[in-house]
Amino acid sequence: MGICSSCDSTAVATAKLILPDGSLQEFSYPVKVSYVLQKHPSNFICNSDEMEFDDVVSAVNEEEVLQLGQLYFALPVSRLRRRLKPEEMAALAVKASSALAKSGGDKCIYFTPACSSSAKSSGRVSDVGSVGSRGRSGGRRRNFTAMLSAIPE
Repeated sequence: MGICSSCDSTAVATAKLILPDGSLQEFSYPVKVSYVLQKHPSNFICNSDEMEFDDVVSAVNEEEVLQLGQLYFALPVSRLRRRLKPEEMAALAVKASSALAKSGGDKCIYFTPACSSSAKSSGRVSDVGSVGSRGRSGGRRRNFTAMLSAIPE
């Protein structure tokens, strides 16, 4: 997801919405953003793939349909058009990971690892490390080089 990749073992693709309280709402059918906002009027919906570090958070248009297989966040309107700090991005990733874990099944959320510490980051969470069983980099890039040597026989 710009912010993470999500995987699950179920065959039914759903649009996943992480609410401000950390709960998960899933839609297995097309639903307009305006419908979701009727139930959560003090929030806006943002697509996780469009969220980047130190970039402004923008809302998905009310007439758009939530896409199956995509992860969305419902955020308070006060965060609209505000720059997203790395620690805020990390908190959202933890919230999403927790919500997906609570929903059951073999679901996970993770950041894809960076290839090299010398690579320039695009600002997307998917470029900065991993969460969960892959370790916690906290948004800092590290160059993990294998320290192997030959053992004479």
